[in-house]
Amino acid sequence: MSDVGTSTAPSTTESTESTVTTGAVDTAGAIGTPEARLVESRTYPAPAAVTAQANVDASIYATASADPVAFWEDAARRLDWAEPWHTAHEWEPPVPDAATGELSVPAARWFVGGRLNVAENCVDRHVRAGNGTKVALHFEGEPGDRESVTYEDLQRRVSQAANALTDLGIGPGDRVVVYLPVLVETVVIALACARLGAVHSLVFGGFSAEAVRFRLEDTRAKLLVTSDGQFRRGKAVEVKSQADEAARDLEHLEHVLVVRRTGLDIAWTPDRDVWWHESVDTASEHHEARSFDAEHPLFIIYTSGTTGKPKGLVHSSGGYLTHTSWSHWAHFDAKADDVHWCTADLAWVTAHTYEIYGPLSNGLTQVIYEGTPGEPTRERHLEIIERYGVTVYYTAPTLIRTFMSWFGDELPTGHDLSSLRLLGTVGEAINPEAWVWFHRTFGRGELPIIDTWWQSETGASMLVPLPGVTTLKPGSATVALPGIDMAVVDAEGNEQPAGVAGTLVARRPWPGMARTVWGDPARYRDSYWKDYAGRGEHGGYYVAGDSATVDADGCFWILGRLDDVVNVSGHRLSTIEIESALVADPTVAEAGAAGVHDPLTGQAVAVFLMPSGGGAEVPSGGGAELDHAALRARVAREIGPIAKPRHVIEVPDLPKTRSGKIMRRLLAELVHAERDRRAGREPTPLGDTTSLQNPEAVAAVAAALASLPADDPAVAGLS
Repeated sequence: MSDVGTSTAPSTTESTESTVTTGAVDTAGAIGTPEARLVESRTYPAPAAVTAQANVDASIYATASADPVAFWEDAARRLDWAEPWHTAHEWEPPVPDAATGELSVPAARWFVGGRLNVAENCVDRHVRAGNGTKVALHFEGEPGDRESVTYEDLQRRVSQAANALTDLGIGPGDRVVVYLPVLVETVVIALACARLGAVHSLVFGGFSAEAVRFRLEDTRAKLLVTSDGQFRRGKAVEVKSQADEAARDLEHLEHVLVVRRTGLDIAWTPDRDVWWHESVDTASEHHEARSFDAEHPLFIIYTSGTTGKPKGLVHSSGGYLTHTSWSHWAHFDAKADDVHWCTADLAWVTAHTYEIYGPLSNGLTQVIYEGTPGEPTRERHLEIIERYGVTVYYTAPTLIRTFMSWFGDELPTGHDLSSLRLLGTVGEAINPEAWVWFHRTFGRGELPIIDTWWQSETGASMLVPLPGVTTLKPGSATVALPGIDMAVVDAEGNEQPAGVAGTLVARRPWPGMARTVWGDPARYRDSYWKDYAGRGEHGGYYVAGDSATVDADGCFWILGRLDDVVNVSGHRLSTIEIESALVADPTVAEAGAAGVHDPLTGQAVAVFLMPSGGGAEVPSGGGAELDHAALRARVAREIGPIAKPRHVIEVPDLPKTRSGKIMRRLLAELVHAERDRRAGREPTPLGDTTSLQNPEAVAAVAAALASLPADDPAVAGLS
């Protein structure tokens, strides 16, 4: 892939072209199944000024392709190692047992024999290099409280936390579950765990007691770190009772460490509960860090639970930090004077990689913000960018679409965003119109947008442009990161022709990959490696779970989860493309597409639409008037008649994971549950919802479906 996506095609502002391609291959590889395809033709070459000062140039692709292992060794040498590795990479692919035929569990090891301390690499080495007075974190709380933390401050606080954790009996390999909002303390406790060799598992502060308890039980955690409460949408919300319910009667849980954030009255369990300010803030400021093996587990992160119960993915120390640090430096073109703002919650893998370990390993200044983007005004993010001089702004497509809905064609005046030099997106494939809007408004029509595709499982970016090299295409994450080998294949593992959908896979191991599923290695094998075991020169392909296609220029386009693809009369339709056609209409803020049962066509397309100007951030509800017929016609025109939605349901919110992914499976399940209810049948219980960022959205969608008239075909009790 040395030259893929690096063309210097002239910039263009021509409109999106839509076409229907027939006689193609479906995502399972069956010849002859038609595909409807939304084709994007706009291109944006790398600006000359960015190319001139970029950290890497186009030659990096050839270098990495010639010897990927040597490339990753060079990347690892950017870090400080207490002991060098003796073997760069070992890989045991899944192979069938000669007697039983059962596949072995694959095993990857990187930088074998090497030892390092992740926290030292993110904090102490910058202090030793003379950068202790540099700001590491600008914290802003939702109520408006602010604090700037230098690298010296961070070193002191992490040392104190490490000493306090030691006093609580936490040592190497012990698991610590962290149930906190976006606070300085959240970063500190993660780094303190890394410093001690303890394994942290961060949990979104808005999750339910059930979700927290599952993680405590699954990891058999010795410590839970939480807060008395958090500020959310203008209110102080009590949290400790949720933590208490999660921790109830768990024999392996020895202590609950509590940060005083709101001052709310809370219940207290003597001998178990410990105040942060009484233990951490009074601990010694000096701590001698020890080194750990490169394969020592750093953290466990749980998948979002789009299907089945969440999986606890285990990430290593040396390989993960190498992939994380180099990719951040390369595709965010990290500069010493950057002010980096990744808007993700700290419990999301994006924040682990590009809000904690990546930027801190590279010695950057960051912004972290506790609250919601609409509090107290919808211009809060614009104010924060201006206040701190943010240079790199990395956010989710769902927030960009929200901004489009709030602000219309132009951003509000009165905010100086001239400090921005680079934009980024993550979470789901960004809709082309949202990309173009982001580029024109926040990006002043000139800034590169680093559209990243990766997963909790991959650890760091896999498909991503390089700002000084890649010609960008709205809606495409473009090409594989140097050192990564991605492909779109059919059921036999053969690469699909350009424009034909298939399964997205990685064809060789990489340093940042999850090593296993905590406590369930067989699930790791079966979820990610079983389908293509034995394929390719490395003995197996990693299955990402996404459908994708590659265009004639070698750029990748994500079409949605394989189990989200809608099959209408044998036509396999991409949910993301249907949603992209809908959100291009100014009256639609968000769209979720799902396949629901239809007796005639097998499945029918149902779309759930949030009107512009309304949604969960608007207490009074409301929003634009939606013309259902016009929106259905728009999809038919831009993709093809077969993709025209059968059902259009207006909702105030859509259920999403904490990464902003729409839970399309839940949308279909809610339709079927409402059909069962109206037909007098017992509804099938919904699948896992413990990892939803906004569980209240499930009730909101259910209420919208319940309010439909009895003769509406979406809920008319079809069997």
